[in-house]
Amino acid sequence: MIGNDIVDLQLAKTQSNWQRKGFLEKQFTAEEQKIILNSQNPFLQVWLFWSMKEAAYKCHVQEYQKRFFAPKKFSCKTISNSAGSVEIDSNFYFITYLISENYIHSIAVKNKKNVLVSELFFIKKIINKTKIVTQQMLTYFSDDVQLEKDQFGVPFLYQKQKKLPISVSTSHHGNYGGFVFLNI
Repeated sequence: MIGNDIVDLQLAKTQSNWQRKGFLEKQFTAEEQKIILNSQNPFLQVWLFWSMKEAAYKCHVQEYQKRFFAPKKFSCKTISNSAGSVEIDSNFYFITYLISENYIHSIAVKNKKNVLVSELFFIKKIINKTKIVTQQMLTYFSDDVQLEKDQFGVPFLYQKQKKLPISVSTSHHGNYGGFVFLNI
C-alpha cells in the first residue's frame, strides 16, 4: 500500500487560513497542535502534518477499502527532517517527505522495505491536472496499461482487464503534481 500528497505552499498561503478559529482543533491532535504552535515555522509545520495525514489516509483507504473523515484519529510524528510516521487506529504508516520552498511532498508506505518509484513535476496553467498526472505515470508502463479507480476513489492499474499487483497513488495541488507506485 502506498499514498502520497502534495501541498503547493504558495496556493496554501492564499487559499487557506490555518490560523482561523477552530482550524487547528478540528484537524490536529493536542500534541500536534503543541508542536505546530511551538515550531519555528508554524505555517510549514501545519502543511507538513496535513500532507503526512493525507498520504497516510490514501494508504489506509487502499488497505481497508473504507473512506472516512477523522483527521484527529491520525497521529503524526516527525523522526528527522525527511521522515516521520502516522498512526491510524493502531496502524503505522512510514512517511518520507520533502519540503522545498514551493511545495511539501509526503509519501506513506505500510512497509519501509518497499521499493517505490516517485516523480514530481510542475503543471502550471494546465486545466486537467488529474489527466496529466495519470499520463505521466503511465509512461512507465506499456501502452495497454490503464488506470482505473474503484468506488472509494482508489486508483489501480489494469492490463487487458487484469488488475496488476502494483499499488498506486496520484496527487496534485496548485502548480504541482506527482505520483508514486510500488509492486505489492
